[in-house]
Amino acid sequence: MKTTLIAPRPLDVLDLPPDLDGRHGVNRAHGRTQIAAPDDLSAIRAWLARVVATKTTFENYRKEAERLLLWSIVQPGKPLSSLTHEDLLAYRSFLADPQPRARWVSDGGRKYPRHDPRWRPFYGALAASSQRQAMVILNALFAWLVYAGYLAGNPLSLSRQRARRTAPRITRYLERDLWQEVKVYIDSLPRETGRERERYLRARWLFTLFYLGGLRISEVSGNTMGKFFCRRDADGHERWWLEVLGKGDRERLVPASAEMMVELARYRRERGLSALPSQHENTPLVLPLGKSMKPLTRSALHTIVKGIFAGAAEKLRLRGDDCAARVAQLERASAHWMRHSAGSHMADGNMDLRLVRDNLGHASIATTDLYLHSDDDKRHRATEEKHRIDW
Repeated sequence: MKTTLIAPRPLDVLDLPPDLDGRHGVNRAHGRTQIAAPDDLSAIRAWLARVVATKTTFENYRKEAERLLLWSIVQPGKPLSSLTHEDLLAYRSFLADPQPRARWVSDGGRKYPRHDPRWRPFYGALAASSQRQAMVILNALFAWLVYAGYLAGNPLSLSRQRARRTAPRITRYLERDLWQEVKVYIDSLPRETGRERERYLRARWLFTLFYLGGLRISEVSGNTMGKFFCRRDADGHERWWLEVLGKGDRERLVPASAEMMVELARYRRERGLSALPSQHENTPLVLPLGKSMKPLTRSALHTIVKGIFAGAAEKLRLRGDDCAARVAQLERASAHWMRHSAGSHMADGNMDLRLVRDNLGHASIATTDLYLHSDDDKRHRATEEKHRIDW
């Protein structure tokens, strides 16, 4: 008999019935295991424990494992450790259109807290790229469970593995004229009241970070102002830097140009702070409105960014149908578009590509570090001269 979950629950509080907990899954290995997990839920938690220190990776891995486990016990009505290759093909199709929607998809596509009864595993249908990413993560899960001696085989290993194609060029970025529209919109935000002024300066500072720093949204939400530091270059000039812990736990130094430091000082003074941060200061890079000093989540930052793009798009729409394509581009844009825009504009500005690589912390050309080395002071000067925000 198929188990019915009216409202799927997060892994944190999930309690599986004995017939679906995987203790007797048909794909369980019979022999010595390398983990002490007696059931599927414990095995998933053991897999997740490896990446718990890396917030973004942990949340992405947990999300995909959680979705599959819930689907497994509800749709085919079997433990995760009994899933077959055919089951996983059905799951891939399910990702494109999770049904019944009321059970699987959050109302209005909103992201509710995990403890909220309105929480759902999905916020809508997954795009093809997100479907592929989900299956890549699940393949890693199954492969690890096989390696740990928990499963006898990986049901995804029979799937055709397509080589990932590198896009011929970056397309998700804002050309300079469209980026100018965004800046103009931000500078048009009301600032009559204290709260309005704070909202305006926060938006200005956030987009400064994204554009001048080329930061990912996770690097903004997970960083503090105490990571700014100053040092003198060979000529005796003081230069500010921002230490960033990026993707794959790779550290990099981002040049904090004079423009960036001016915007930081303006934002800090609005929040009643000293113009420059002190060493090891734990103030988040971007703060909520009001008196709270807690860091904003990636979701909250995403909402702010999408709101700015939506406002700029609406303003552009008023100019007529000739702007429809540009309006649509702004409506699709996200925080990561700002990172792509930063990199594209730096490259278009004839900035040495090796310096662009180091500023963005690109892993895809990390092997070139064996042959190329950019001088830090030269990189700082080039970033300051060739990559400006010009509010």
